[in-house]
Amino acid sequence: MKTTLRGTLGMTLLLLVACATASAQEAGWTRAREEIHRDIRLSASNFTAYQDPVDTLTPTPPGYEPFYLTHYGRHGSRWLLEKSEYADALGVMRRGHDAGALTERGELLLRQLEDIYKEAEGRRGELTSVGEQQHHRIGKRMAELFPEIFCQPETQVDARATVVIRCILSMTAASEELAAANPQARIHNDVSRTFQYYLNADWSDRATADNSARKRAVSLNHDTQFINPERFWKQLFLDANYRDTKLSSRREVMKKLFYICGNQQSHEPYLSLYDLFTEEECYDLWRCENISWYVDYAQGTAPFTQAALLRNIIATADTIVDNKAFRGATLRYGHEVCLLPLAALLELGGCYPEVPAEGLDTLDRVWANFRIFPMGCNIQLLFYRPVSGKGDVLVKALLNERETTLPAAPVEGPYYSWRELRAYYLKKLDDYEQGNL
Repeated sequence: MKTTLRGTLGMTLLLLVACATASAQEAGWTRAREEIHRDIRLSASNFTAYQDPVDTLTPTPPGYEPFYLTHYGRHGSRWLLEKSEYADALGVMRRGHDAGALTERGELLLRQLEDIYKEAEGRRGELTSVGEQQHHRIGKRMAELFPEIFCQPETQVDARATVVIRCILSMTAASEELAAANPQARIHNDVSRTFQYYLNADWSDRATADNSARKRAVSLNHDTQFINPERFWKQLFLDANYRDTKLSSRREVMKKLFYICGNQQSHEPYLSLYDLFTEEECYDLWRCENISWYVDYAQGTAPFTQAALLRNIIATADTIVDNKAFRGATLRYGHEVCLLPLAALLELGGCYPEVPAEGLDTLDRVWANFRIFPMGCNIQLLFYRPVSGKGDVLVKALLNERETTLPAAPVEGPYYSWRELRAYYLKKLDDYEQGNL
């Protein structure tokens, strides 16, 4: 059956929000609290380690075969980026020790932070062995799941990364697995600043202004509302007077300790610091991060920061879909600050919901950041062509290797007409760039 896209863009977005919200609820997007209860490490937001998929993919439609995969992926697990992310919390604990104000648990934390800080020296922002293995497994599964694409004599893979070392090494890890699966494949890895305009785009003046306006329009006091640091610091500092007079930025330092705690899952061996936090504190700290990421990168016009990336995905596909002899992939490696708005721009599943009527305080009921951009997160668009050569090219979307929906009526199951999706996305980009959105 021939499918048609919805009429005007405004009506389309309204319908899509409703559909996406319903779909998200059915898929369990409202169960963030239960998921974090089962695995507290999910509260780490963008520090969450990639979880290998267990879902079985829908079989290829009869009469079709996969021939092309286009992709954008985040680097794997890494060390924290800034010295201050380690040093600020460590400094607070060192000063407490010097004043004789620490509890036994506080002294243990100080020793743990000293070890973590020493290990991180010179490695801030770099890929860890955990992150490298994430991309080895993702690359291996690509070849195993789609041998029609990756394990043919004529297979071609064009892989590109941002100029950041952790992205380059992530690309290398995946490429090594693809080469091992098919030594005949022609795999080209490339890194250049000439790719950065779409792999890691600078924000336009309009996007920056819109982002500032969004922040002004919503309450930015969620830290004060959700985070009560008193119990946390009492377990670390004996001296109540010291806590009251010397720990003026309790919430901020508590958050930095929570970042260090969450980031420990990026390392082997894994040192858990979650005994420092109650489950409720973990959930509330995560809720603040969830709101912040949504406002900054998924709401309003923020998705259009990835317009150049989406145009590159479309333009690259245009050079391939009519080439009957082509089998291969385009792989792109970058960052979560690109993948999150790209997922929203593509309108994958429930990645682009409206703010709930009750406000951002209840955002966690419809949107959970850890489902979109853990370390190693990836978006894959799989292209399928009719074996007979007659009929539309179909596309299936995977978010973190799990099937998700796209903004059109499916032809069958999770398979959509590329021709219709292409037209929809181009119109959406054109309307934004012409000031019609």
